Amino acid sequence: MVVGELAQERDVLIIGGGPGGYTAAIRAAQLGREVTLIEKAELGGICLNQGCIPSKVLAHVSSQYRELSNLDRFGIGISEPSFDLPQTMEFKRSIIADLRKGVEALCRQNKIELVQGKASFLSADRIGVENGDDFQVFTFRSAVIAAGSSPARHRAAGPDHAQILDSRSLYTLETLPEHLIIYGNDYIAIEAAFSYRSLGCEVTLLHEKEFAGLDASIEKELTRVMKKAKIKRLKNRLLVQAENRNGKLGAAFKSEDGAIQEIEGTHLYMQTEMQGNSKELGLDRLGMDIDADGFIKVDHECRTSVEGIWAVGDITGGDQLAVKAITQAKAAASSIAGLPAEWNAGFMPRVIRSQPPVACSGMTEEEAKAAGYRVQTGIFPFAGNGFAAISGQKDGIVKVIADADHEVILGIHLMGSGASELISTGMTALEMAGRIEDLTFPLYPHPSMNEGLLEAVEDVLGYAIHKAPSKVPVRQN
Repeated sequence: MVVGELAQERDVLIIGGGPGGYTAAIRAAQLGREVTLIEKAELGGICLNQGCIPSKVLAHVSSQYRELSNLDRFGIGISEPSFDLPQTMEFKRSIIADLRKGVEALCRQNKIELVQGKASFLSADRIGVENGDDFQVFTFRSAVIAAGSSPARHRAAGPDHAQILDSRSLYTLETLPEHLIIYGNDYIAIEAAFSYRSLGCEVTLLHEKEFAGLDASIEKELTRVMKKAKIKRLKNRLLVQAENRNGKLGAAFKSEDGAIQEIEGTHLYMQTEMQGNSKELGLDRLGMDIDADGFIKVDHECRTSVEGIWAVGDITGGDQLAVKAITQAKAAASSIAGLPAEWNAGFMPRVIRSQPPVACSGMTEEEAKAAGYRVQTGIFPFAGNGFAAISGQKDGIVKVIADADHEVILGIHLMGSGASELISTGMTALEMAGRIEDLTFPLYPHPSMNEGLLEAVEDVLGYAIHKAPSKVPVRQN
């Protein structure tokens, strides 16, 4: 490889074509900048090709398959349903291909130059792009790093992506596991447990800590539904070893008392820590502020410590979520264009495509109390909701956390059908510092799952209509 002397001048260079990268590219183009987007693999990044979309395909398909067995209660008779995983995987690939073509088309329509290759910084204003024997050098006025992150190796074993899986290979299987052992407590582990169990797999879920980021009431309901689905759950377990034993997968776990328990299955998914993909970008030449895990430190505009360079998405650490990458990307593009911009992670929507799904934002009850608030809560079970009864979706609850002194809503936590859509109403209320009356005053369609949120908010004051009284109403006339 020979580096040429002639550098090509560019306005905005973006490294990485995932949700953060291509969103930053499109928004910068919309704001009048000339944009070059560099991607070493395929547009869409991990989210489209290995993460969000593949996992949600299986979550949706498994949910649909599960519902087939319940149609007889509606008077709908069908023959015994069957499931074909290779056909589902082909459907997944077609969805990914179509969405990727859509991103490519958007880039063309916004006159974004696409460059294939592996990028690295040669200096604070020069990037080299290697693609096989070809090596190009670009200078730039502004750059955005959206290179993502990767799973770190687990201390117990490294993934072979056939039987020992990480988050990149969990949804690449061409045959269903007979017994899937899942080690993890995050949304990926929970989604996988429900998806594979609904398709008939034996599932054992083990984790060292409680479910990450969930309010205690949601965790209690989730635990109940897992038991109902016959997902075996073991808490306070630490994975210490995993190995292939003549085609079977053996995993050893340590409990709190130090005892070792061995579990045999066909496949093991291991949740691991993530690390930023910053090592191969040549950032050491720039003296950029990067933490020990490879994550780039950014400010409220997503600026890095190096003038003229921004970073967005998973490579900035914290929540590894596409919604964060997309929001940061818009802020970075606006900042590059000289417009007011701010990235704020105050109210992050957290969605788990379990069955039924979980969606929440804001403080949990425990967090609100720890922050010094005098807390009031309202809880409404979907078992009391009319449309939930009609649709056979009575599992789940809505929980609202409020400040008792000012009736300001602090957190909204949902588990039930349509939760991932309903949380948007909660997000709006949280962002606007909404009070109880801001959510009880509007009209809610009837019958609908939306009324579950209304009744949970009313329950904060003791006024839920379709719930047996459990508290004295707060407001007395």
